[in-house]
Amino acid sequence: MLEGACGLPVFAGTPATGSGLAYIAGPTGGYLAGYLVAAVLVGSLAEGRWTRSIVGTTALLLMGELTILSLGCAWLALSYGWEQALVLGFGRFLIGDAVKLALAVITVAYSRKFTARG
Repeated sequence: MLEGACGLPVFAGTPATGSGLAYIAGPTGGYLAGYLVAAVLVGSLAEGRWTRSIVGTTALLLMGELTILSLGCAWLALSYGWEQALVLGFGRFLIGDAVKLALAVITVAYSRKFTARG
């Protein structure tokens, strides 16, 4: 995020939609902040017992996902209102994010089993 704030082309579509702080202040700004907060939250909780079970892993990753979507929608709501923000910034991502979350849980579960054997 620091590189993007400095104007480096690290965000998708930066040449067409602006760069630097202007891009971060745009519609995706809340999601970018959400990724940062979710990374800290999930990373710190993953060091504990959260990833030792499938239920814990699912809960942990769901917390991260909801953090990203919540901050993204809140940011969008400032410009478009809550109804539009929920439709455009939350609802349209639910199916894809649920699939990715399930794949991540399966990956963590199998990697734990694989590393436990070795």
